[in-house]
Amino acid sequence: MKSNALLRTLLIVSAAFAGRLSTAANEELRVPAVQADTVAMPKVFINTGFENASPMNWEIDAEGRVLGSLVYDHERFAHNRANNHWHFRVEAQTGMEVTVILQNFDNIWNNTHASPISKQSPIVVSFDNKTWETRPAEFLSDNRLQIKLKMNGPSVYIASIEPYRISDLDKFLARIKSNKLVKVERIGQTSEGRSLEIITVGNEKAPKKLFLRGRAHAFEAGGNWTLEGFVDRLLHNDEASKKWLKRYCVYILPMANKDGVARGKTRFNANGYDLNRKWDKPADSLIAPENFYLEKWLRKMVDTKKKPDLALDVHNDNGGNLHVSRPDGDIRAYLANMARLDTLLRKHTWYTEGSTKPGFRNPGTLGEGFMERFGIEAAVYELNYEWVEGLKKAPVAKDWLLLGSQLPNVFYDYFEDRPAK
Repeated sequence: MKSNALLRTLLIVSAAFAGRLSTAANEELRVPAVQADTVAMPKVFINTGFENASPMNWEIDAEGRVLGSLVYDHERFAHNRANNHWHFRVEAQTGMEVTVILQNFDNIWNNTHASPISKQSPIVVSFDNKTWETRPAEFLSDNRLQIKLKMNGPSVYIASIEPYRISDLDKFLARIKSNKLVKVERIGQTSEGRSLEIITVGNEKAPKKLFLRGRAHAFEAGGNWTLEGFVDRLLHNDEASKKWLKRYCVYILPMANKDGVARGKTRFNANGYDLNRKWDKPADSLIAPENFYLEKWLRKMVDTKKKPDLALDVHNDNGGNLHVSRPDGDIRAYLANMARLDTLLRKHTWYTEGSTKPGFRNPGTLGEGFMERFGIEAAVYELNYEWVEGLKKAPVAKDWLLLGSQLPNVFYDYFEDRPAK
């Protein structure tokens, strides 16, 4: 009986003590709850949790503006760093006026400071992630870009170039791969294991062969739109397309830097390697497998007498020039062919920017590497992402698609009456 009484006493004391602790804990917890009520909830949220979104840190300043700090993309073997890609989603109340200021545009290019933005830099926006339009942006004196817009819905996507993602490429490949004129061949994989494909369009027994590469640099989506427009036009199965494909077949590596595209990077692959550099020597299979597998495929093409007669590496910059290669040796015939290509681009497409001058040289690019190491006439074709002078507008996807649809005539005339190698 004494032990039962003692047990009841201990239970009562214990319950009372627990009650005091609970009361004390609740009193302590009330303090931060009151403090939290004094902090206003943010009215804007920046979402970067989706495909191809750019890495970005952000905060709201005292004036309610979003300050977005883009994360630099760094090169592995140099001091170079790059920020040309921004792609994020603003989430806010419909009807709200939102201001976003982007910063960290102090790039280093070839060990020299350079900025990718200017007074002419546009943005592209979409309220449904399908239909995109260009909008002006304000270039600030401290090398920042200010964006102001009204929320026409609960969210809006903002980007530097209308996005072309891996999922877009997958849809494109699924759409064309059953065509009897198309072969899609896996040639290797990226640093992170993503598939690398070569698209063959046309008859490989055609007299001429053309090679095109896109998206060596992750932000340069214009190249992918252009290549898609090019292939779609070749596959129309009309008299014009049949005529073109009797003269040449096409090999395309559509997206070389898939890892960079997936991660929302600007320039380099997952290992910090520039896929348009160091083509003067064989690629490292570990650091640059994207180039290694392309070289392996190219050597096979050379060995089987299918070497391309012309190769173009399709890029984006704010100049839009055809970058003519100038390796050592007698290149007079090549320069004449590039002048011919320049003339045909002007004739058949909206291209007006022109070719690089004799004093320009950028050693190690695919253009020079293909010529020096494989004997293939090649160049880098840049597409201006800020302004298309031939159309008098800032470009969106439909403009790149239009360019692609105009290219078949360019190459048809380029290969006219030229003997096969």
